[in-house]
Amino acid sequence: MFCDGCGAAVQAGQAYCGQCGKQIVGPVAAPASPGRVQQHIHLLSILWLAFSALNAVGGLILLVLANTLFMHLHEMGAPQEVPTGFLSSLVTTIGALVLAKAAIGFFAGWGLLQHESWARVVILVLAFISLIHVPFGTALGVYTLWVLLPHEAQREYEALVKARGER
Repeated sequence: MFCDGCGAAVQAGQAYCGQCGKQIVGPVAAPASPGRVQQHIHLLSILWLAFSALNAVGGLILLVLANTLFMHLHEMGAPQEVPTGFLSSLVTTIGALVLAKAAIGFFAGWGLLQHESWARVVILVLAFISLIHVPFGTALGVYTLWVLLPHEAQREYEALVKARGER
C-alpha cells in the first residue's frame, strides 16, 4: 500500500503516513509506473538526432574531400596510375549515402520524439543498418532494438501514438 498524499509505502493497518502524517483511509495501490518504451523514448529520440548530426558532419567531410583532395591528387604528386576520377566518384557516392542516412535519421528521430506512427519502423530499420558503425552506431542500434523491438514495445508505442492523437 502507498499513501495517496505523498506516495510513501505504508503498512497494512497503519492509520497515518509516516512521511507526511496524512490519515490512511483505505488501501491505495502502487502508482502505475511507465513502461520501458515510455521511459526511454525521449532519450532514444535525442540520441538519434545527435547520431544523425554526426553522420551529417561525416558525409559533408567526405563530399569535401572527394571534390577537393581527390580531384587534385595528380597535381600533388600522386602517380598517374591512381584513378582519381574513380576515387572521387566513389567517395562522393559514399558521402551522399551517409548524408541521406543522416537526413532519414533526423526525420525519424523527430518522428519518434513526436510519437508518429511510422517512426518506430523507420528507426528500427536504421538501427539494423547502424549496427555496423562501431562503436557509436552499434551501441545506439543495440539500445534501439532493446527498447523498440519486443512485441510488448510495439503495443506500448501504439498506445503512445493513440494517446498523442487524443490530445
